[in-house]
Formats: sequence, structure tokens, C-alpha cells
Amino acid sequence: MGRKRKRILEKAEILRIAAEGKSIAKTPEGQVVFTEGCVTGDIVDLRITRKKKKMLQAVPIKFHHYSDLRREPFCSHFGTCGGCKWQNLDYQQQLTYKHQQVIDNLERIAKVDFPKVNPILPAPETEYYRNKLDYTFSNKRWITHDEIASGEEILVRNALGFHIPRRYDKILNIDHCYLQADPSNQIRLIVRDFALEHNYSFYDIEENTGFLRNLIIRTSSTDELMVILQVAQNQPKKLEAILNHLYQKFPQITSLQYIINPKKNETYYDLEVYTFQGIPYIFEEMEGLKFRIGAKSFYQTNSKQAYELYKVARNFANLTGSEVVYDLYTGTGTIANFVAKKASKVVGIETVEQAIADAKVNSELNQIQNTTFFAGDMRKILTADFLLENGKPDVVITDPPRAGMHPDVVTQLLEAEAPKIVYISCNPATQARDIGLLAEKYTVKAVQPVDMFPHTFHVENVILLELKLP
Repeated sequence: MGRKRKRILEKAEILRIAAEGKSIAKTPEGQVVFTEGCVTGDIVDLRITRKKKKMLQAVPIKFHHYSDLRREPFCSHFGTCGGCKWQNLDYQQQLTYKHQQVIDNLERIAKVDFPKVNPILPAPETEYYRNKLDYTFSNKRWITHDEIASGEEILVRNALGFHIPRRYDKILNIDHCYLQADPSNQIRLIVRDFALEHNYSFYDIEENTGFLRNLIIRTSSTDELMVILQVAQNQPKKLEAILNHLYQKFPQITSLQYIINPKKNETYYDLEVYTFQGIPYIFEEMEGLKFRIGAKSFYQTNSKQAYELYKVARNFANLTGSEVVYDLYTGTGTIANFVAKKASKVVGIETVEQAIADAKVNSELNQIQNTTFFAGDMRKILTADFLLENGKPDVVITDPPRAGMHPDVVTQLLEAEAPKIVYISCNPATQARDIGLLAEKYTVKAVQPVDMFPHTFHVENVILLELKLP
């Protein structure tokens, strides 16, 4: 019996962009179809790949008309690389869709009343805006369609670049990346060329074999440069040779480090980081404040927009100098230290112990004496006894990971009844879910989207909540 042919939806019009960058079309019967790689106004043939009760999923197979909203992608890797998926879309349209994404989530998930959403803050730089990039070595590089079409024998299978979407085992060899300013690209290419010339083995994630695993490059507004090489085995001669070569080519590297990781996963937060040259950290600056960043430190990857984001949060908090502020998910204490001079006391809470150690160092560096930091599970720390001991919060600033806040934490916030909550989120959907729960006692007073990641569908959002009057 032959395979059942999948349905083709011919000359479908792309009606709009939805959450996570997906495009929406409709069948003649009115059924919603989600697809990717399309722009509002495209006319395209879609092959249905999956049927669900209320919608269909599809992939584009032929374009009959390209939307006027399209722009020529500037990167040669566009369409294959998993990053910068909106390069083909006018930047102002990107901002429009991100702004609407925030509104849609508040309406459909939070289901609360909210004021007019402020215009999204655009990024001042839409290229080379990241201060950190992680590259992966692989002995199973992605073979492009052009290479296959050429019919030439593929001799070099090693790659240093980014993961192909939905393919954990395939890496796209990157020639030039527009996300991080030079010397980022030169460093990657020098490392790759040296490794190929000297027959260094690239990592095989399935077999857990090979020498070279990852390359991390961090830059800062203070013109400092950190490079971290992660290898799978301790081979001192090979390691010293490639690191010496890198340092000779780029003497401006202020922190050259390495990690030996024999594990089957790429996480290194439980591993020792060794300093080969320079010092084990770099510094970032914001409003005269210094923030020390180590190999394991979290810092917003768009430094300029991080400053705008934190200013929004501080303005929403509207501190007078007398408030007790709780900074939940404080990370390395960036927000806590940023608002400290306008508060009476700031209490930072974070799960990662190393991050809390960094937060304390950052307070010491800036001679800030009104911050205290605690490491541990948020659900277990933020208790009635903790509030009694550290003071009832006047303002809570919360900046959780993409998954949002645990329901227990939301419950604890409802019990704490801080007059203001400033909720920062990199995921408006989980933020809206939590806002819906907080609506039991809180009203949304202001909403400010911020574009941290141009040419992607990601949007940061800040919401001010105020306690309802009894």
C-alpha cells in the first residue's frame, strides 16, 4: 500500500505573524494553518505536515508572490542558521509584531484589564549587538543544499559554529556572524583554521569523543575581551599550543581561559575554569557602576538595551530612598546594585550560589552597603519568617527565567502584599500567566516592551503592578 500523500494548500496568503515567529494562513474552510519562514502578505503553497483538532502545521514549498514587507537578508547563513530568523522582515515591522505579541498574551492568557501598552523601545543597534556568543565544534557539520547540488566530494566534515534548528548533532560552519562585533569573527576563524591545520579532533556529541568542544567569546563596553575554550580531554601540549597561538594573534584578550569537560553534556557550571592568560574576569559598566563578569556569570547579552531595560524597571519602581526592595532572581545582582542608591535596602535572592557570590563582589566593587544577597530555592527562601527578618518589601522586582515564576512563588508574593511589583520577563506568555494569578490582588498599571534581540521574535517586557486598595 502506498504512502498517503500530504495535502497541499495552494496559493495561501500569509495573514499575520503569531507567537514565536510563526506565520498564520487559513484554509478555504477557515481552519488556521501555522507555518514558518513566511512574511505577512506572502502568497505561498504550503504542504500540511501535521493535523491537530483546531489547527494545522505546514511548511512552505513554493512562493508565488513575496510580500512588500520583505527585506533582503544580510547574512549568507540566513535560512539555515537558527538565529536571526527575521532578517527578511523590515525592522519596523518586527517591532510592530513584538508589540502586538505582548498585547495578545495579556489579552488571551492573563485576561486582565491593562492600560495602553507603551511603544516598544527599539534597539539602537540591529547588528553586532551581543556581548556573548557560544560556538560549538563538531565532526558532523551540516552540509548545505548548495554543496549537495554541486556534486563535489565533501572532504572536510569538521565545523565550528551554531546548531542547526532541531538537530542537536549537526553544526553549521559559520563564516561570518553579524551578532557580535570583531574581533569575534576573526577569533573563531583563527581557532578553526589552527585546529584544521594541526589535525585537532572536533567533538562527536553522540560518541563523546574528540578534543575541541566549545568556544565562548565575551566582550564588554569597557573594551575587555574574554575567550574560553572548552575541551573534552586534558591534553596539555595541544591545549597550550592552540591557546598560545590565539593569544599571540590577539594580545588584546584580557581573559583567556579553558575548561576540561569529559561529560556527555556541554554544561560547565559544575566544572573548574582555568585561567591561561590575563585575569579570570572582565568588567561591564553602567551609570558609573562596575560589574565583574566571570566565565560562569550571567549578564544581559545586549549591554546597551540592558541599560534601557533597567532604567524602565527603576522608573516603574519610582523609588524615593526609603523603600525596602526585593530583587527576585537577582543573578549577579545587576538590578539590585543598579537601584540600590535610590532604596533604603535591597534584598536579592537567586538559586545559583556562584551568581550570589558575584552579586556580593559587585556591591563591594561599587561600595554599595545597603544590599544583602541570599542563595537558594526561591520557594523555600521567600517565607513569612524571611520577610519578618529582612523587612516587608515595599517594591518587588522580579526577573525570572523563561519558564516564569513557580506558582508557590506567586502565592508568596500575594501573601507578602508589596505595594508594587515590577515584573521583567523575556517571555511575555509566561509573564501573562503569572500576571493572571497576581490579578487576585494586583492591577496592571504600565506595560513597556523592549527589543533586546533584533531580527528574532523574542521580546523583553516590563509590567508595573500595584496592590489593589482594600
